[in-house]
Amino acid sequence: MEQKVIKDSLLGEYTYAVLDNGLKVFVMEKPEFSGVYAIFGTRYGSIDTKFSKNGEKEINVPEGIAHFLEHKLFESEDGDAFTKFAATGAYANAFTSFDRTCYLFSCSKNFEENLDILLSFVQSPYFTEQTVNKEQGIIGQEIRMYLDSPPWRVLFNMLENMYEQHPVKIDIAGTEKSIAQIDAKLLYECYNTFYNPANMFICIAGNVKTREVLYKIKKSIKPCEKIEITRGEFKETKKVKSNYVSQNLEVASLLFCLGYKEILDSNIATVKERIVADILLEILCGECSPLYRKLTDEGLINDEFSSEYFVGNGYSCFMIDGESSFPERIREEVEKEIDRLKKEGIEKELFEAVKRSAYGDAIKRFDSNESIVMGMVDCAINGGDLFQHIKALKEITEEDIINRLKALDKKSSVLSVINKGE
Repeated sequence: MEQKVIKDSLLGEYTYAVLDNGLKVFVMEKPEFSGVYAIFGTRYGSIDTKFSKNGEKEINVPEGIAHFLEHKLFESEDGDAFTKFAATGAYANAFTSFDRTCYLFSCSKNFEENLDILLSFVQSPYFTEQTVNKEQGIIGQEIRMYLDSPPWRVLFNMLENMYEQHPVKIDIAGTEKSIAQIDAKLLYECYNTFYNPANMFICIAGNVKTREVLYKIKKSIKPCEKIEITRGEFKETKKVKSNYVSQNLEVASLLFCLGYKEILDSNIATVKERIVADILLEILCGECSPLYRKLTDEGLINDEFSSEYFVGNGYSCFMIDGESSFPERIREEVEKEIDRLKKEGIEKELFEAVKRSAYGDAIKRFDSNESIVMGMVDCAINGGDLFQHIKALKEITEEDIINRLKALDKKSSVLSVINKGE
């Protein structure tokens, strides 16, 4: 097992270890905290619909299978994992996103017992024809529910019009048609591929002892040969299907999501690229920006207004969303502000204020076990170390922001709107 301690003079230290089978383990001791937060996860999400292993023939799997697998893994021949966690007083959950699946718990006592439960059920798949058929009905109902969810639809309507090939445009849960194709054999195929330790990670922060944690993990991980996974590539250009899309649903207020498609040089954004994008959005439309004040003063937005750099393996876009009766007017004002910043540059005072705020937010993340662990997960998925974000943040310049403004191209934008239904 390879092991190293990564330190920061201000924020402390954590241990990063890689077991012989490739499993990545991150542990940060926080003895001043009473609780523990832990995640056992895999680099497997909804976008992994096309892949090959060990150089074999590429296969395509139904959309939504990663999410389906997450649901099924909590069940085993000897009971449900949620019931076991409840008996120890722990909070447990799981989630599937575009590029990862994570199983987690948090507790203030019985940590070792809870870690045993986590390590056991994630490594013990149990799928039968009967349980799979039952789950298809449950997830089908979930899919239908999200079809009527305005916040969900405003996002995916935008993504469906932004991306031509990339599966990020498909609902994480898939479709009723796609999940109907899932059977136990296919679930085991995907499990044995993506739940290989070489593709997985364990992240823990809180009142624990690193040496004891590593010993238990090493002892509990089942022997397994490493698998080399080749993920499918989906070629995208700056072109979008349509610059505008709308849908009528039962809503009290109109919703909008404005996205600007970006094509990066590599499939995965670097730490610096992510930081620059976040700062750019704050300067463009954050609460301290001239645009935010203008939109607020004119009553065009409310407290639901927000922005996000939406990025992952093979996809990237700048998103601005919220509630407004005048979404097209907001788009016009955003375009005007982008043009102004390109011509006039960025106010030094605003740049420094946004950068200081970002630095403060980055420091605060270390006050929460959950935030620390989520940062570790990002490291496991994207590379880098837990303190790299803060180091890179110090080096960001105004020129970096100005250069990135070029990515905000009106021709590659999509405005998605949810109107009030009749």
